[in-house]
Amino acid sequence: MIAIHKSNFGFHSNWKKYLLKRGIPFKEINCYDNDLVEQLKGCTALMWHHSQNDPRDLNIAKQILFMAEHAGLVVFPNFKTNWHFDDKLGQKYLFEILNIKHVKSHAFYNKTKAHEFINQAEFPIVFKLRGGAGSFNVKLLTSLSEGTKLVNKAFNNGFSNFNSIGNLKEIIRKINLKKASYFDLFKSIYRLFTKPAFAKVMGKEVGYIYFQEFIPKNSFDLRTIVIGKKAFAIKRNVRKNDFRASGSGSIEYDKANFSDELIKLSFESAKKLKTQCVAFDFVSKNDQLLIIEISYGFLKEGYYQCAGYWDEELNFYEGNFDPCEWMVDVVLVELKNKGENNFG
Repeated sequence: MIAIHKSNFGFHSNWKKYLLKRGIPFKEINCYDNDLVEQLKGCTALMWHHSQNDPRDLNIAKQILFMAEHAGLVVFPNFKTNWHFDDKLGQKYLFEILNIKHVKSHAFYNKTKAHEFINQAEFPIVFKLRGGAGSFNVKLLTSLSEGTKLVNKAFNNGFSNFNSIGNLKEIIRKINLKKASYFDLFKSIYRLFTKPAFAKVMGKEVGYIYFQEFIPKNSFDLRTIVIGKKAFAIKRNVRKNDFRASGSGSIEYDKANFSDELIKLSFESAKKLKTQCVAFDFVSKNDQLLIIEISYGFLKEGYYQCAGYWDEELNFYEGNFDPCEWMVDVVLVELKNKGENNFG
């Protein structure tokens, strides 16, 4: 029996439809309930698409999934897929120790050392908080004075996890592109005065500062997603008069945008990471592909227009597909490997 967290968010509805189609037994459970362990009785797997924007998920999702994995259940996302989710600091060290090609990053937990770095840094340089999606909590620093100001703030009052001014600007941008409504504008104005619940849970980001090398002349990034032995990709153009591509909403799907080198590197990096599912964000520096960051989660709707997908031998299969089904397949393979053979 496969347990799925009861939710209509993200991947959950697709998982349920696929399991029903395959005739595979599953049950919905509520991972927030006090009797969660009782609900898990008789289950051999747990699947939960948790979010960095849900305060309940922030409080307990990773711990529950790791608990279930510790107890012997197959879980999605599992530990190696999940522990570094929405954590750029953790990803920095993981890329370094596994020798994965990535954009050079710098993390400091001491104010003096942070000032020493920023005093000799070449500008522009990118400042990021450890968490945040869609290019929120990301800023391009163009001068020493900007960098010094942020170092002082990082080791004094710290930063909110929610950038209300940045959110307002983003909504205005999307309204101009007809991708947001005036109700969204009203909500963003409200957020100038009241933080969302997830930001209250996370509290201030303080006691560290994280910088990343700025790679110029990139008018887009390339996102690839590897799930099991399959991969797919999109091209994301940067915002107008900006350097950020993530969350821009300007997406291209033509297969010609994606080289064999890109797909091969994605499969190789996923194998090093030993993940069930991983999304890579790539930019190019002197014709070398470098990873900016990774995530197990993504907005599924942004990928339904993909032209097709690749296998590990770089064969391309044209046509529509549902990547959420592949996540279930990954779990089924893991169950089979454990001797659970009653899943069709």
